[in-house]
Amino acid sequence: MGAGGLGCPAALYLAASGVGRLVLADPDRVDLTNLQRQILYTTASVGALKVEAARAALAALNPEVEVVPLAARLEGAALAPLVADVDVVLDCSDNFATRHAVNRACVAQRRPLVAAAVVRFDAQLMLFDLASPGSPCYACLFPEDTQAEEVACAQLGVFAPLAGAVGALQAMEAVKLLAGVGERPLARFLLLDARRGDWRSLKVTKDPGCAVCGARPSGCAHGGRYGRSSP
Repeated sequence: MGAGGLGCPAALYLAASGVGRLVLADPDRVDLTNLQRQILYTTASVGALKVEAARAALAALNPEVEVVPLAARLEGAALAPLVADVDVVLDCSDNFATRHAVNRACVAQRRPLVAAAVVRFDAQLMLFDLASPGSPCYACLFPEDTQAEEVACAQLGVFAPLAGAVGALQAMEAVKLLAGVGERPLARFLLLDARRGDWRSLKVTKDPGCAVCGARPSGCAHGGRYGRSSP
């Protein structure tokens, strides 16, 4: 979900690793201002749909990988069949509404979710093994009814190499899940301060009162907002 600063490096490494089928969802077109961090695209891509430009770039890298482009903003019921048809979901989006919609679909379909966010020099990397009943979900960390001011990346800025590094880490976690190698925790939540080069790892536990994965989940989703303190 998302073919921007995180989705571009993630897709590149997944294709290079030989993942057989990639579904890319993003409604946007390439803009010149994207190029400093969205490394699948060139100046020749400006104006093209991101998913189509991404498919061409990934085919040039590994023509044996099937790339399915979806030039749409997916939410609600439209997500369920797509999530059910894949093995792992990477959330590379840039807003809370999409993240919560993707999280709900992954919880419902019991699909692992690798989510990330980057703003300025700060990043978050989150892994939720939602195939396991004891796993927390994204909403356990960021409840759907949390209100925060949404600010575009064009205003706050994104440190381009940080987006590349975190997108690559998303691909790494996805490949580990697909290959069944390494540790498979129920959840992982990492914070990176790129100015200092410091990683922090926080323990995440399931919230029994979570509106999405708790004992009595609610049926409606509330779109959150993208804020400064919780990218």
